[in-house]
Amino acid sequence: MDSEIIDFHTHILPGIDDGSRDADTSCRMLEMAVEQGVDMIVATPHFYASRDRVEHFLEKRARAEALLREHLAGYPLQLRHGAEVAFFRGISRAEKLDSLTIEGTNLLLLEMPFMPWESSDIDEVETLIEERGYRILLAHLERYLDLPGNKRRIQEILELPVHVQINAESLTDWRKRGHLVRMFRDGQAHVLGSDCHSLHRRPPNLAEGRAVLEKKLGRECLQRIDADGCRLLGI
Repeated sequence: MDSEIIDFHTHILPGIDDGSRDADTSCRMLEMAVEQGVDMIVATPHFYASRDRVEHFLEKRARAEALLREHLAGYPLQLRHGAEVAFFRGISRAEKLDSLTIEGTNLLLLEMPFMPWESSDIDEVETLIEERGYRILLAHLERYLDLPGNKRRIQEILELPVHVQINAESLTDWRKRGHLVRMFRDGQAHVLGSDCHSLHRRPPNLAEGRAVLEKKLGRECLQRIDADGCRLLGI
């Protein structure tokens, strides 16, 4: 039996963040995902601890998800909710993280800071794993590779038992493609996400990234990605 094709990173829930603006847009994004063969979408709206309380975020997410599920019946897609949790100092001690993990798992999609990381940041990620028992899925790791002085920290975080999500769009960029293909080849990258936000600016595009990986690394790479994704979600 083939594994599910999973989009691990989307902003497809309507009206909750800078992603889909309404249910109609979300439905059209769902159609695009179906056309690309996606079986499951993980809805991961932004969560910023500096801007929102967990309880308020969960209420907004529940309303947005309910609105989308009213339309989901017509699509051969499964939906799981989660959050793209922005890293903050002290996250390793934060309460209520369980409610931000991907539905049915202890997997936390973590967005690291868009500035050079400190050694204490890596320590906090390690604490989340070793002491708090979370599995960490690093969102769009490729977006941090060129941060000045960050190469050492990237190496340090990849020495932890983390999982790495890469945006499909980045694989279509010839300037990034070679490095990212090597990461998948060497087992340093594990799953894909479209990080879709709308129909035109950052649309659902998982198929484009998958096509690059298939061309460069063969069908076996896609099979490994899909199997890894299913294991992460307990499918």
